[in-house]
Amino acid sequence: MLTLTKLNSKLQFPNTDFALEDPNGLLAFGGDLSPKRLLLAYSQGIFPWFSQDEPIMWWSPNPRGILPLDKFNCSKSLAKFARNCGYAVSVNKSFNEVIDTCATTPRNDSGTWITQQMINAYKLLHAEGHAHSIEVWDQQQNLVGGLYGVLVGKVFCGESMFHRATNASKLAFMNLVKLLQKNHCNFIDCQMQNPHLKSLGCIEVPRREFLKQLEKDSKERIHESEWIPRFLGIES
Repeated sequence: MLTLTKLNSKLQFPNTDFALEDPNGLLAFGGDLSPKRLLLAYSQGIFPWFSQDEPIMWWSPNPRGILPLDKFNCSKSLAKFARNCGYAVSVNKSFNEVIDTCATTPRNDSGTWITQQMINAYKLLHAEGHAHSIEVWDQQQNLVGGLYGVLVGKVFCGESMFHRATNASKLAFMNLVKLLQKNHCNFIDCQMQNPHLKSLGCIEVPRREFLKQLEKDSKERIHESEWIPRFLGIES
């Protein structure tokens, strides 16, 4: 019987083979959300996910949800929307507003897992150049959609997205895909597949296959200039 590991001050995680099957992927609890620990976690295919008043819990599900960039499903309606909507798309122009909005946008489930502790941790990770956002702006310069995640080498580990207008989050995702394709990346780590991500091309792969690809792609780098706050100019 597998035993759940309690983390201490040491910067280390148990092997992902020790993750539980039920609940799927639960590997450890405790520790902290320091930038060093978060980066170590993502580099090993592990991510934090917990609710308010719960201990920090660390996960590595099997199978893993990923989106191969060459399998991204840009529907005809989305492509038409991107050409005609008049929205602007940016990178890292407003990371803090994106994560704050992701945390407060109403969901279909019981609530948000993006606690204030998580918000503070990822804002610090962004300040250190490891977490990034894509934003979508309407013609009145209102933020109507966006997403954020953590970059590990050439792997973008998606965390959350939101929309205040139809298709705005899909537009953010489409432009993230284009930015990563431009830099010869292979896939986005979606953590777990859901119907929305599946419609965009997300597939499930065995954890070991995911970790093998992560290890390879995390050793390469995207040039820092790609993440300078700016408008992308690739929104259509």
